[in-house]
Amino acid sequence: QVHIVESGGGLVQPGGSLRLSCAASISVFRIVSMAWYRQAPGKERELVASVTSGGNENYKDSVKGRFTISRDNPKNTLYLQMNSLKPEDTAVYYCNRAAPPLIAWGQGTLVTVSS
Repeated sequence: QVHIVESGGGLVQPGGSLRLSCAASISVFRIVSMAWYRQAPGKERELVASVTSGGNENYKDSVKGRFTISRDNPKNTLYLQMNSLKPEDTAVYYCNRAAPPLIAWGQGTLVTVSS
């Protein structure tokens, strides 16, 4: 059964850093584009960053220069390094494929940026 497990969230002060991890048990992990998404309270889920199988990265404008997405194909793991965090980054973060067909969503990991 395919599933996703995100981890690494927590409470951090503005300007702080966190590193999120996503373990995805999909056989095609190494050949598909993967992405991090987030959903803030009262808002729709949005794509934050994506990385192709070849390592090409794309970012939402508001996180460019602060977030870095990476992947470890042998470990089927996706990462998101988040630096210079802002209160507006507060959300539940999820990982999934960057394009359909999506995998069943995991539980996500909560990131709270607050002083």
